[in-house]
Amino acid sequence: MRLVTALAFATALQAQWPQFRGNPQLTGISQENIPAQLKVLWTYEAGDAIESSPAIDNGTVYIGSQTLELLALDLATGKPKWKFKTKEGIGESSPAVAAGLVLVGDLGGTVYAVNASDGKQVWAFATSGEIKSSPVVVGDRVLIGSYDSNLYCLDLKTGKKIWNFTTNGQVHATSAVEGGLAYISGCDGIFRAINIKDGKEVYEIKTGSYMGASPAILGDMFFVGSYGNEVFGLDRKAKRIAWKYEHPTRKFPFYSSAAIFQGRVILGGRDKIVHALDAKTGKSIWEFATRARVESSPAIAQGRVYVGSNDGRLYVLDAAKGTKLFEFEAGAPVSSSPALGAGKVVIATQDGKVFCLG
Repeated sequence: MRLVTALAFATALQAQWPQFRGNPQLTGISQENIPAQLKVLWTYEAGDAIESSPAIDNGTVYIGSQTLELLALDLATGKPKWKFKTKEGIGESSPAVAAGLVLVGDLGGTVYAVNASDGKQVWAFATSGEIKSSPVVVGDRVLIGSYDSNLYCLDLKTGKKIWNFTTNGQVHATSAVEGGLAYISGCDGIFRAINIKDGKEVYEIKTGSYMGASPAILGDMFFVGSYGNEVFGLDRKAKRIAWKYEHPTRKFPFYSSAAIFQGRVILGGRDKIVHALDAKTGKSIWEFATRARVESSPAIAQGRVYVGSNDGRLYVLDAAKGTKLFEFEAGAPVSSSPALGAGKVVIATQDGKVFCLG
């Protein structure tokens, strides 16, 4: 009985993608078994651009849209379960699901918590700048950044502010979380470790580059791209830059957040290329060229990389070699990031379509 319960619990966890990048470490990794050849299971038309990345929880897809709506769609059919109206459109902020609540920020600077079951508002918290950061839930706290230069820590149940930490620039990135610390890559060129308990800075690493991407954590390293055309490997023990990658000829920003898989740092670039770098050295392992910018952040399952491109396609690549295994023509730029759950891939496009593939 205990074995059956454990297996059922593991399967349930595997079927979820409850936040941006799938987990608080923002690694973009899933244990999902997804069909090698994908087909469209359903399509939903939101009516306006979608840059928000989907979350998957308990058989439901949650995603934000520029239509001023947070949507809950049935994962099996794509039919709406409910729609929640926000004051402003939802941009790149991606929903997080925890304790029966769905959390997201809008471009007017408001953070919302609504009931996952019926979409009714539980609380709202107003910041002073637009929100493109995605919420991360840690215990009874919600972490989210704002363009008013603050990282906020809110009470999950009430939405009341516990603390805020002020940086020297917009907080665009989503926090990576581990060991009681929140790690944020800054638009001010500073990578920071913040104590979740009291909001105090523990340490910082100066990169000198504007960072819009969110960091990923693997062991004692952080990985993050920058607008300075660089990808950084940061050593959290030594609190310094361990390595820095820059393409030898193509000088373009890295806006995509990295996925980490078997010693590889995999991310997209505005140079139209998906890059795989060695996590220890930062040296290039492989490149895959698309036809437009890659701002989508990769998701990885069973050795396959799922990533969108602004050329209107979802690509499935071999994580070891970078060879193309499959592509899907979505018809419009795919700048949001794929979500993996229950054997399915959910993506969204800038013309307002949500696709479920499986």
